[in-house]
Amino acid sequence: MTGTIVVTGATGQLGQTLTRRWAEAPIAQFSFIALDRSALDLAEPDRMAAVLNELKPAVIVNAAAYTQVDKAESDSAAAYAVNDSAVAAMAAWAAHNGAKILHISTDFVFDGAGTSPYLPSQQPKPLGVYGASKLAGEKQLMSLAEDCSEDSSENCSAIIRTSWLYSEYGNNFLKTMLSLMAAREELAVVSDQLGSPTSTHSLAQLLFAMIQRGEYSGIYHWSDGASISWFEFAREIQRQALQKGLLAHEIPIRPITSSEYPTAAQRPAYSVLDRGRAQAQFDCPAQDWKQLLSAVLDKLVQG
Repeated sequence: MTGTIVVTGATGQLGQTLTRRWAEAPIAQFSFIALDRSALDLAEPDRMAAVLNELKPAVIVNAAAYTQVDKAESDSAAAYAVNDSAVAAMAAWAAHNGAKILHISTDFVFDGAGTSPYLPSQQPKPLGVYGASKLAGEKQLMSLAEDCSEDSSENCSAIIRTSWLYSEYGNNFLKTMLSLMAAREELAVVSDQLGSPTSTHSLAQLLFAMIQRGEYSGIYHWSDGASISWFEFAREIQRQALQKGLLAHEIPIRPITSSEYPTAAQRPAYSVLDRGRAQAQFDCPAQDWKQLLSAVLDKLVQG
């Protein structure tokens, strides 16, 4: 398979990672175009077809989304425009033009009542507007790809749910923690929400493997394999950052409950994702989440 790959959300964490890592990706038969919001604004889905008609991509990696979890509770129209209506327009164009979509979704489609890693086949039940809008977008995409099977990848698309995404780019939990640890004398971090951090670099590797193989359908889960709390993640960030000289001194980090840190949107208490299907189908080796964190911190050291 050849053609053009279009990545939406070029200035986001994943978009920047895909752009920077494209040169080393094993899929040189494709050309690569990353679109920022000025080139393709998902808040204006009516303009979607015009942009895609001009570029004629063979594969669309939809890395753009409305991700302001708390703001979505009071701005549902904006969340649904980007996470639902824009995906519907994108899926309709892809179905009509024989293109494939790799759509990035979220662990927030689950309610967190589980106690073991969520399988792609498990029933979603979002707690808030953000998760509900992302689930609505998933349904738009899958309704136009329901005839796909793993034996026939023609016009197939896939959803990749991921969790706790972080990188050296943009705003994320890792960079927020480093900033707070440098500025404060102590820190309190939620300890009763369990999930798995995901480096954009490991997610990018999966996406490149999927594009290279060219055969995918349905829903996949991807994370870096941990089952930890935000508190535990923060402690590991501090430990490694001190070793690498990103922090000058250690500060106390105190565990707190979600009720002690109220937010507009409720978070799932447990959102660990089972990545087994993606690992098996695309031969993606398990990597240790601490090593992946170390690699991102090294990039921050290098500036």
